[in-house]
Amino acid sequence: MTSAAARRQYSGPALFSFGFRPFFLGAAIWATLALPLWLWAHLGGPAAAMIDRDWHVHEMLFGYVGGVVAGFLLTAVPNWTGRLPVAGAPLAALAALWVVGRLAMLLAPAQPAAALVDAAFLAVFAGVVWREVLAGRNWRNLPVAVMVTLLALANLGFHGRLFWPDVGPMAERGAVAMIAMLIAFIGGRVVPSFTRNWMVQVGRAPLPAQADRMDQAGVFLVAAVAACWIAVSDLRLTGVALCLAGLATLIRLSRWRTRQVLSEPLLWSLHAGYAWLGLGLILAGVHILAPAIVPRTAGIHALTTGAAGVMTLAMMTRATLGHTGRERFADRMTVALYAAINLAAVCRVAAAFVPGAVAALLVAAAIFWVAAFALFIVRYGPMLLRPRLAS
Repeated sequence: MTSAAARRQYSGPALFSFGFRPFFLGAAIWATLALPLWLWAHLGGPAAAMIDRDWHVHEMLFGYVGGVVAGFLLTAVPNWTGRLPVAGAPLAALAALWVVGRLAMLLAPAQPAAALVDAAFLAVFAGVVWREVLAGRNWRNLPVAVMVTLLALANLGFHGRLFWPDVGPMAERGAVAMIAMLIAFIGGRVVPSFTRNWMVQVGRAPLPAQADRMDQAGVFLVAAVAACWIAVSDLRLTGVALCLAGLATLIRLSRWRTRQVLSEPLLWSLHAGYAWLGLGLILAGVHILAPAIVPRTAGIHALTTGAAGVMTLAMMTRATLGHTGRERFADRMTVALYAAINLAAVCRVAAAFVPGAVAALLVAAAIFWVAAFALFIVRYGPMLLRPRLAS
């Protein structure tokens, strides 16, 4: 049975018919709640004492991004392997495990029991990815299974800070590095591919460059640099390598005809997310080389709010339209949410360079962030909850 046939035979709730549905919706809802909650506590509001910087980092990296990665891969892996998608009760159980993890981290983030509950989701999800890739003999995507596993291990390391505090910073870098790698690896495939398909459809030229050794070298460089950054984040050689990886990322992007797609929001949003990846790597590298010029948070938030935030929303909107049987067209609300998430990234990175306006810029970043995800929920939530349109 093909994935399409399995989808047609499915008779349960639409929300659990495909992996992108519960996880995209759940991640978007959590993004609109978790960031304002942390900012309220950070600025002195009467929030729970446990909602601190560590909670914020964890819920953005492993909560929000972990949920989106699950939604994307549970949808993409069946196409890669030719196996049936995870749907129905197994998908509902996996989504429930993610939700329980969020509640555990909200109610008792410093308790070992909460750590076990939260860590279970990414561990189980990594097992699902390995099962599908190995059963489908899809060796080309083994790196994806490895990266998801390393993200799960980074989550375990993050919780390990309760017993070994020195592990925490390395686990954080590990999570950011794996997210950057997923964007470099998967984004490096889909961005030029989607761009090429659209340009052929509308009759524009020249087309994006075909994948070649330069692209392979770019991904390998990001992977090697990520490993160095995790292990020795303060070494000047690591700073130089991060800058080179960022430049290589931007050079790859320059081969994909960004100027040709500025009239198509569903594409320029993907290009923008990839550009944030290159900029984030460079800022992270320059911080190591000249910390007085570039604060640490500039590179971190260019990679997270920028690359991860922009790329995930771009993929969530495109995948939702395509997999619910709708035309891939960005209406005004979609364009607005793309603008909002990029403005959130600009404000958050700018806050690192303007000490006198940190609070104002943090609030502005939070407003744009929440606006972006609220728009996604309003526009795309009904699509995620309803059955696929008949073709």
